[in-house]
Amino acid sequence: MDSGSGSGQLADPDYHSENHTAVQTCGWTKNALRGEGTCYKHAFYGIRSHRCIQMTPVVRCNERCVFCWRDHGGHAYELDGVEWDDPEAVVDASIDLQRTILAGFGGNPDVPEERFEAAMDPQHVAISLDGEPTLYPYLPELIEAYHDRGITTFLVSNGTRPDVLAEAAPTQLYLSVDAPTEPIFDDVVGAMEADAWENLRRSIDVLSEKAGRTTIRTTLVDGENMTDPEGYAALYERADPDFVELKAYMHVGHSRARLDRDAMPTHEAVSAFADRIREYLPEYDVKRESSPSNVVLLAKDEDTWVEELKPSGQ
Repeated sequence: MDSGSGSGQLADPDYHSENHTAVQTCGWTKNALRGEGTCYKHAFYGIRSHRCIQMTPVVRCNERCVFCWRDHGGHAYELDGVEWDDPEAVVDASIDLQRTILAGFGGNPDVPEERFEAAMDPQHVAISLDGEPTLYPYLPELIEAYHDRGITTFLVSNGTRPDVLAEAAPTQLYLSVDAPTEPIFDDVVGAMEADAWENLRRSIDVLSEKAGRTTIRTTLVDGENMTDPEGYAALYERADPDFVELKAYMHVGHSRARLDRDAMPTHEAVSAFADRIREYLPEYDVKRESSPSNVVLLAKDEDTWVEELKPSGQ
């Protein structure tokens, strides 16, 4: 086992990797174990934080987003020569790594035994930790392997591989749309591929045709991409997602070397920008807000929008 090699996480005891698979527990997982609150995804989507794995099947990325908390220097993009584990091995590794990281909570007087045992039996996986998961060549099969074990999946993608997204069937598909126009995209996202913007637009079309739950996520950076609400609304309308998450950039990690703290908008600023977007997207309403996470959720009026997720076919 390698604690975060090549990913800029060497000093983080909650980050562990095995070959090209990595897992990191977020603060909300640990808070939920101690009964000290849950991630906004619990209120938004019914996800139990203490039973959620945050992982990636590939610690590589083909974008250099200015707001990313990760170390761009650790995101080698070259894929030649990688010995890829099969999907079942990745599932096993992610579960084993999660259990290793959380093992210290066993016997903790602040963690009920029943809750700890539930955490050792993960129910959900967020494929979103690091890198771009669509670079893993067996991603659709990986998602199916999780579902076969009764584990629900969030897939978060930057949209540079629309053909992979068309084949993948996660429980909920997140697409990052972090710019309303191509010039802003070039400045904020720093894509390594010349056709990244066009591929993102193709992925938006893929999203519009998905049968499962879909989400557009936009990370808002004050002074960078917090402009042109009409442009964002046009992209959202084209994607026709179930949900739109507008989330503030957080001034943490390696992003602090690229952006000033003033680039982190307040929750009030995010909420106000959401209202500006809704002027051009009237079919979406504000359904939830989380001020600790600086996120606003837009959704259409549907009775089932807050139901707890279940794996495909269950």
